[in-house]
Amino acid sequence: MSEHGYETGRLDLPFVGISTFGKRAYVADWSDISADVAILGAPFDFGTQWRSGARFGPRAVREASTLFSFGHAGAYDHEDDATYLGGDVRIVDMGDADIVHTDTAKSHANIETGVRAARAAGALPVVIGGDHSINIPCINAFDGSDPFHILQIDAHLDFVDERHGVRHGHGNPMRRAAEKSWVSGMTQVGIRNVSSTAKEGYADARRMGSTILSVRQARELGSAGIIDTIPPGAPVYVTIDIDAFCPSIAPGTGTPSHGGFLYYDVLEMLQELSRRHDVIGIDLVEVAPDYDQSGTTAILAAQILLNFLGFIFHARKTGRATA
Repeated sequence: MSEHGYETGRLDLPFVGISTFGKRAYVADWSDISADVAILGAPFDFGTQWRSGARFGPRAVREASTLFSFGHAGAYDHEDDATYLGGDVRIVDMGDADIVHTDTAKSHANIETGVRAARAAGALPVVIGGDHSINIPCINAFDGSDPFHILQIDAHLDFVDERHGVRHGHGNPMRRAAEKSWVSGMTQVGIRNVSSTAKEGYADARRMGSTILSVRQARELGSAGIIDTIPPGAPVYVTIDIDAFCPSIAPGTGTPSHGGFLYYDVLEMLQELSRRHDVIGIDLVEVAPDYDQSGTTAILAAQILLNFLGFIFHARKTGRATA
């Protein structure tokens, strides 16, 4: 044993063992979850309109997350002089919701069941997609909750009402969310280029309570200005589409859109959010690993999620700013 007592037990390097998220414990029984954070995979991509492959996102992000799994006392950040995700933050992996091929309704219902189980256990649900349609069952699982705001970080508005009878694809989730009585408004950030929503959809989004910001507008505002668009004290659900990032750092997605965010653009936004608001749920979607042989996209996704969780629980522990 070393002087710090770190040499006991297995070394358990990232490439050893089973790839749960962050190599945390796997909980197969959803009626017996005891944790602060519950990770759920939603490997569903039948909602895509072009390149499929996000069904493999949860496995890729879990594999990538093992890179950040070793360490004995949380993650020390020398810039913040803070230790994030220490042993007091209990994270478990629920595995994946069952996906029934070609059956969107049943697959979405199974995802919703998983999110409801996490919430019933008092855990923060973190859902890894899958295409962005998986946000629909995630938000459905919050019925009966106090009203909350949604922060969407994305290249596309995803506010289509209906197209050729399709209402639950990956171009529809923010419209479906805006219709819920428990969603009080949205901040939609990173929206740019040829989008998934026609002009009237933008008007509808604003009419239904959305603030829409491009990458350039978001950079001009800065992280504090972006979070200022969220009503003070509002709980916030965060949905992150990996195509919000520039494909130069996140090519592994079905609908890449150039001109996107870089890492610290999003990280600082999430840190500011965590300081000022209670985060009640997270999903991260559209990682399609087969379009990125380097694995960088999945690593980015895992790194963002782990850092974000660190910010959330550090704020809960130390007290949240009200500005």
